[in-house]
Amino acid sequence: MTDILVNDFVFIIMIFLRVFSAFATAPIFGHQSIPVTIKVFLAMMISYIIGLSLHDINVNIPLDIWSMSLIGIKEVLTGTIIGFSLNFIFYGISFAGHIMGFQMGLAISQIFDPVTEMSGNVVGEILVFAAFMVFFIINGHHYIIQALAYSFRIIPVGGAQLTGTLTGILIDYSAGIFVLAIKISSPILISFFLVQVAEGILARALPQMQVFFVTQPIKLGLGFVLISMIIPIYIYVIKNLLKGYEDSLLNIIKGMVENG
Repeated sequence: MTDILVNDFVFIIMIFLRVFSAFATAPIFGHQSIPVTIKVFLAMMISYIIGLSLHDINVNIPLDIWSMSLIGIKEVLTGTIIGFSLNFIFYGISFAGHIMGFQMGLAISQIFDPVTEMSGNVVGEILVFAAFMVFFIINGHHYIIQALAYSFRIIPVGGAQLTGTLTGILIDYSAGIFVLAIKISSPILISFFLVQVAEGILARALPQMQVFFVTQPIKLGLGFVLISMIIPIYIYVIKNLLKGYEDSLLNIIKGMVENG
């Protein structure tokens, strides 16, 4: 009887390590404004519920310290990969806003981003917080919990593997940050390319004019007008990107299985 209780306790602890690691690195859950105590309590509650739902899965965890440490490290890495993978989308959106703000002449107006703990401009912050609102609207925070519960069906406790498939998926998704940023910022890039061509023509025609000082207010106003016109399209694109994360996360989970 004692062995059964100890095995169940260790099993719940390993589930907790994966869940807490995912919460610590996932968007929203991993935000610094959420106290660590609340994160630990929420992870404990969800771990207990997930543990009860896995009563039909028999997992024998060795009770020696080295085996438990190895399995614990695997669970931490598994949860970290699951939680952190969603950040790729938000990083791409933030990078797109940074490019757009740079084109508008807002590179000097840097502000601190508490989400990424990096400096960014106003346009990037607007896009990132709009993405967070869309993330809540489509219940993305619920899906993170569902994905964690589902991951224990695909990847048993201590069964994660660092496979070549997983490495390739993570490289593709991380490289997609730059592609995503260019796609989102492409309307601004194209518009301001034409503006810069006009600046060059104007500078050749009127060399005595300070073209930069004359066109800078125009570029700033034009940028905000363009963003206000295409912001519904951005919201639609962000919603589809976040919804597509369901398939992406499923591929990542399957990639951590040796035969996945």
